[in-house]
Amino acid sequence: MPTSAAGSKGGGSRPAKRRLRVTGFTVIELLVVVAIIAFSTAGVAFALRDSAQAPLEREAQRLAALLESARAQSRANGYAVRWYPTPQGFAFDGLPAGALPTHWTLAAVQAQPLDARGLPVPALQLGPDPIVGAQQLLLSTDDPAMGRVRLSTDGLRPFTAQAQP
Repeated sequence: MPTSAAGSKGGGSRPAKRRLRVTGFTVIELLVVVAIIAFSTAGVAFALRDSAQAPLEREAQRLAALLESARAQSRANGYAVRWYPTPQGFAFDGLPAGALPTHWTLAAVQAQPLDARGLPVPALQLGPDPIVGAQQLLLSTDDPAMGRVRLSTDGLRPFTAQAQP
C-alpha cells in the first residue's frame, strides 16, 4: 500500500483533485472586442460623406478661395472690387480681365448674394477696405440632392462654407 507524506500528491487514501482547464473568452475580452468594432464602425460612418453633396461643397470652397484672393488683390491695389453672379458664371468688377476665373466647375450652379440679415443684394463688396460688412452667398443647383451651401464672412475673417439642410 503506497503511503505519502502529508500534503504530497502521491497515493494517500483520498483521490487527487484534478484541475479542469477552461477554454474560451472572458466577458471583459468580449466587451473590448465589441467596443473596438463599434468605434471602427462609427469612424467609418462619419468618414463617409454623402457623395451627392460633395461636388457643390468643393465648388463653394473653390469660390471662397477666389473671393479671398479678390479681397487680397483689392487691398493690395486699393481698388474697389465687387463679385456678382452672371448667366455664364460670375464676375469680379474692379480686377483686370483674366485675373481670376469667372466660371463654375459644376453645371447649373445658382448663386444668390445676401447681406448680413439674409436679404438678397446684387453683389458682394470685397474691398479695398480691410474690414468689409458681414456678407453671405447661397449656392445651389438644379439637383435637390446636392443641397445648398452658404458662404459667409463677418467682414474680418475669410469666407467659410457651411452645408445647409
